[in-house]
Amino acid sequence: MRILSYNIHKGIGGRDRLYRLQRIIDLLAHEQADLVCLQEVVRGWRRARYDDQPRLLGDAFHFAVQLYQMNVRYQEGGYGNLLLSRWPLVSKHHISLRMGVKKPRGAQIAVIRTPEGPLRLVNWHLGLAEKERWWQVDRLLGHALFREGGELPTLLAGDTNDWRNNLAAGSLAEHDFRHVTHPISRFRTFPATVPMGSLDKFYYRGQLRVKRVHVVRSKLARVASDHLPVVLDFRLGRSSA
Repeated sequence: MRILSYNIHKGIGGRDRLYRLQRIIDLLAHEQADLVCLQEVVRGWRRARYDDQPRLLGDAFHFAVQLYQMNVRYQEGGYGNLLLSRWPLVSKHHISLRMGVKKPRGAQIAVIRTPEGPLRLVNWHLGLAEKERWWQVDRLLGHALFREGGELPTLLAGDTNDWRNNLAAGSLAEHDFRHVTHPISRFRTFPATVPMGSLDKFYYRGQLRVKRVHVVRSKLARVASDHLPVVLDFRLGRSSA
């Protein structure tokens, strides 16, 4: 099974600053992921031609699930997280990760009925300040809607804004989450033109086997957004090691 995480920057290229959602669609088509976690997906925004990006992205691939969470609202439209799945959902929840008066952030929690069994998936976008990110991790892990599925294999995916890989310690480690997008030198995703920061990450817990994880560094990926996508190939079940 394959999952892709990608901050699409509202469909605006990181180099040319042009709005071209088709570049995002073409990239997703090439990667053929079964589960897609996107951040900064807009709906009804003038700069993006008032496009309904969640619908356009979902319909382009006939995904069974198109789950959208708008976090930041403009005078017209706004943006947030989009989760796409080839397989149906058992349950879904949206959690606010907004800390005080800072920019609204959020996490989507979905239990997915995959061919290999149920998988709990979180698609999140964390804040710019380190203190804010620590608070957001604790907010998610301590939330009743997250705790109720604790026995399931779980994947956390998204733009963490964690430049120094600090989040892998602390609460995530205490809750037995393993960080697979490390070291930083192998997983630089921002800015897409000359990647320096490792911001887009996967963590997992439970009976899940990582087969391969990599950053997409194609020519298209370097112009489609200001982030590069990260792809994880995995199986459910215990490791044979």
